[in-house]
Amino acid sequence: MPIFPDLRMRRLRKSPALRSLVRENHLDVGDLIFPLFIVEGKGIKREIDAMPGIFHFSVDKLAAEVDELVRLKVPAVLLFGVVNSKDETGSAALDPEGVVQQAVRTIKKTAPDMIVVTDICLCEYTSHGHCGVILNGDVDNDNTLSLLAGMALSHASAGADMVAPSDMMDGRVMTIRKALDDNGFSQIPILSYAAKYASAFYGPFREAAGSAPQFGDRKSYQMDPPNVREALREIEEDINEGADIVMVKPALAYLDVIRRARDSFNCPLAAYNVSGEYAMVKAAASRGWIDGKKVTLEILGSIKRAGADIIISYHAREAAAWLNEQV
Repeated sequence: MPIFPDLRMRRLRKSPALRSLVRENHLDVGDLIFPLFIVEGKGIKREIDAMPGIFHFSVDKLAAEVDELVRLKVPAVLLFGVVNSKDETGSAALDPEGVVQQAVRTIKKTAPDMIVVTDICLCEYTSHGHCGVILNGDVDNDNTLSLLAGMALSHASAGADMVAPSDMMDGRVMTIRKALDDNGFSQIPILSYAAKYASAFYGPFREAAGSAPQFGDRKSYQMDPPNVREALREIEEDINEGADIVMVKPALAYLDVIRRARDSFNCPLAAYNVSGEYAMVKAAASRGWIDGKKVTLEILGSIKRAGADIIISYHAREAAAWLNEQV
């Protein structure tokens, strides 16, 4: 290998065109999924305090937002429902006329080519805020599975293009896959939150979704943050159960996990740039401590560089505008 002065690494950095020509990873609008929070009621577009620039939408306010996302060439949205009436089993999650089901139909009518992904988890719908049925003070894994399958079926029936189980119950992918296949939805892919950590970065989301647990925490079913080998086992299990896409969540503090997953598996890999990561950037940018645009694109680029094919991010809408400017 040549060394200085024959080797001058700066030769390929001296102009934007040269840097672009040899760039190893390219962040594209087509990589992004934008999360949307759907609430009950009418005429609602309400900014979420902990997530500046992110809103609660009632179904009747969705069309304008979706039209803007189409204009920006954002290819997909991920829907979360926020409901007023909750019970022990999260029964509102399976309601054919629930907010997510209505939202799916509205979005597909407004923008038929928009990919609509729906989150499959009970935490936003249960009175206790946990992701499954409570038995003897703990989340009962096996009794939760049929409810998750029913929720997925309800979303598929409404027209969802993809379902995304985020509950971290063992066996949920297999159960959902079987339910979809047995009911004529074999074409619906599953995007599994395969390696979802019990992270402190979810705080703003729990405010937005009203999903904070009313007792205890989620450490008995979400992953322990220090572990990476366990993440690979979780991902492998979900692939074997029928997941079409697997996800690592969060993204920024788990870039090493994304890299290990990319090196270990050939299926499409998603990463979730979560609410706490978003809120930190917004808070620092609002104080003038960082350049929000540059930091956001650098973070999203790092997630892509680590190996993610798909990035779910609350920055997706604004990042799309910035990336379109560069074309």
